[in-house]
Amino acid sequence: MTQVSTIPGARAAGSMRAGGPAGGPRRRRRQERLAQWLFLAPALLYLLAFFGYPIARNVVMGFQDYSTASLYTGQAPFTGWSNYQAVFTSGLFTKLVLNTALFTVASMLGQFVIGMALALFFNRRFPLNGVIRALLLLPWLLPMVASATVWRWMLGQDTGIVNRILEGLHLAPAGGVPWLSSVSVALVSVTLVNIWVGIPFNLAILYSGLKEIPPELYEAAALDGVGPWSRFRYITWPLLRPVVTVVVVLGFIYTVKVIDIILVVTGGGPADASQTLAVQSYQLSFKTFLFGQGAAMGNVLILVSLLFALVYLRFNRRAILTEGES
Repeated sequence: MTQVSTIPGARAAGSMRAGGPAGGPRRRRRQERLAQWLFLAPALLYLLAFFGYPIARNVVMGFQDYSTASLYTGQAPFTGWSNYQAVFTSGLFTKLVLNTALFTVASMLGQFVIGMALALFFNRRFPLNGVIRALLLLPWLLPMVASATVWRWMLGQDTGIVNRILEGLHLAPAGGVPWLSSVSVALVSVTLVNIWVGIPFNLAILYSGLKEIPPELYEAAALDGVGPWSRFRYITWPLLRPVVTVVVVLGFIYTVKVIDIILVVTGGGPADASQTLAVQSYQLSFKTFLFGQGAAMGNVLILVSLLFALVYLRFNRRAILTEGES
């Protein structure tokens, strides 16, 4: 008969060497972590290659005297903060900041209010609900240049259909409104076009958020005699707040960098009346070939977007905690 060893610790040592109970969990955890990183690796590499590198390169270019010759020679001497000084001390910078603020705030407000109203409207059952909702998504699906070109034709002072309709309703003076050629109206024109383009995004996201709210809450509130406004204030809005956060942050990041709509509709004119920081960054880089100053302006936009996202998320988190305590 084979004699079985009863030496204390021998069985545990054998289990450790064989990857038994003592070593198994640790090895499995390491394997799980490795598998997680392997799954994440393609996405991380993609982000680093197509987002991380361009941003880092743009930051470096903001401190260089980068010209058309640099594209061939690769030589771009560092100039410190001179590009930023040139941008900030420009006589146009204050106007650009004001135009960007007005364009961004008005666009986001219009998109959100109309998108929320449409989301609440479609959050009911009625014939052709899905068809009409799908048609309202078309502005979001069309190429921006194509949409902006159509709007430029529609807003034309002499032949534009918008002026013809307003004149027919006696809401515009004879000769029409100079949507594209007036210093006081050009920024309003591109803002209206941008609102039209952004409504489908707000509608789609807010509508999805409304569908996640349990209908039982509204039924219970209706049985208790709660009115529509109170239901929206105490049920819809608190439960929709995470979705609203996504809409506001992404809407700001998208709106503050809008270039194509402004370039096609007004070209930033007349007399820089509809010029924004994003448009100026593009023109500095690809019209006057001051790549360093254009990169500096782009870095300012990146910083503004990051600061807005951080401040808004912090404020929203504090508001949620305050509501929870109350």
